[in-house]
Amino acid sequence: MDDTGPGDAGTSDAGTSDAGTSDAGTSDADTSGTPPGGATTRAVDPACLFCKIVSGDLPADVVRQDAATVAFRDLEPQAPTHVLVIPRHHVADVGGLAHERPDDAVALLDAVRDVAEQEGLADRGYRSVFNTGAEAHQTVFHAHVHVLGGRSMTWPPG
Repeated sequence: MDDTGPGDAGTSDAGTSDAGTSDAGTSDADTSGTPPGGATTRAVDPACLFCKIVSGDLPADVVRQDAATVAFRDLEPQAPTHVLVIPRHHVADVGGLAHERPDDAVALLDAVRDVAEQEGLADRGYRSVFNTGAEAHQTVFHAHVHVLGGRSMTWPPG
C-alpha cells in the first residue's frame, strides 16, 4: 500500500488486501462468552478481515488476547514494533465503540498499555494511533488502534 504513516495499509494487518472491507450493518451474534459490561453478544461482520482474525478464520501473528480484544502484528509495519489492537466486537471506529460498548473501549486502551509493556516500549515511549474515516486513511472499518514504537517518532504525524 502507498501510505507512509500508520495507515491501515494495514490489512496488510490481516495478510490480504482490505479494499473490499466495509462496515456493513451485517451482524451475527457471537456466543463465546460474556464481554465486559455485561452484554451477552458481540457484533460480527462476516466480510470484515478483522472479524475473521478474531474468529480464527484468518491467520495473524497474535501477541495478546483477552475476552474483549485481540492484538496482532501489522504485516506492513511502519516502525520496528507495529501492533494492531482490535475489539472483538465489530464496530466501524473507536467513537462507535465508545458509544456502543464503553467497557470494551476501556479494555482496548488497557490492551494498548499491556502490549506496550510486553513489547518493551512502556518506558521508552510509543505512539497509539486511531485512524477514523476515509480521510484519515482508515481502510478497515473495524475499530482498531496502531501501537508503534522502537524508533523516534516525528511530529507532526502524517
